[in-house]
Amino acid sequence: MIDDPAKLGPQQAFEAYLAKGRFMLLKSRATGEHVFYPKVMAPSGATDLDWVEARGTGTIYAITVNRKREGCYNIALVDLDEGVRMMATVAGVETVPIGTRVRARIEAGETPRIVFNPIE
Repeated sequence: MIDDPAKLGPQQAFEAYLAKGRFMLLKSRATGEHVFYPKVMAPSGATDLDWVEARGTGTIYAITVNRKREGCYNIALVDLDEGVRMMATVAGVETVPIGTRVRARIEAGETPRIVFNPIE
């Protein structure tokens, strides 16, 4: 196992940081733009990307509820304060209004993941 996740590919590094309890995003040194989903190039074409700690806050852009026999769960698009959008779950509620402010946390498990909680 590599001790420094930054030496891995983008997706593997993101997952390794989550496993260490850190929510990280890529950021271009030249343009200052943040990048999510983890990749080797920013939308502007910048390739000078470094891993930086995410603020962990954002706003619900869209949300839907998936209803199954096993139970319901939501899928949300969250606009992070860094200017990128990610798909995640809002924990503890079936749904929330568009525009709700949320805070990220890492849900531990075999595969750690980002979930959001409404900010009260």
